[in-house]
Amino acid sequence: MKRIVSVEYSRKFLKSLSRLPAHIVVQSQEKENIFKNNPFDPRLATHKLHGGEKDTWTFSVVHAYRIKFVFLNGNKVLLLDIGTHEVYK
Repeated sequence: MKRIVSVEYSRKFLKSLSRLPAHIVVQSQEKENIFKNNPFDPRLATHKLHGGEKDTWTFSVVHAYRIKFVFLNGNKVLLLDIGTHEVYK
């Protein structure tokens, strides 16, 4: 897959991000930079969800935190949410 050229942020993502501890925010920014270069970099553990969210993907920020996203047309993504495994609900 090519580099991500555009990242959009949902209101829910921005709200969830604002509630996280500062060190998690910093780590999420670092992982987002890796993601932009290669969304399937092994350090991200990117995987597709199943069931009702079969068009949705997640990648790992740190062990307990994930970013949920969808691929839009082209090399664009929309970040939907960030948090613990609660993002799967």
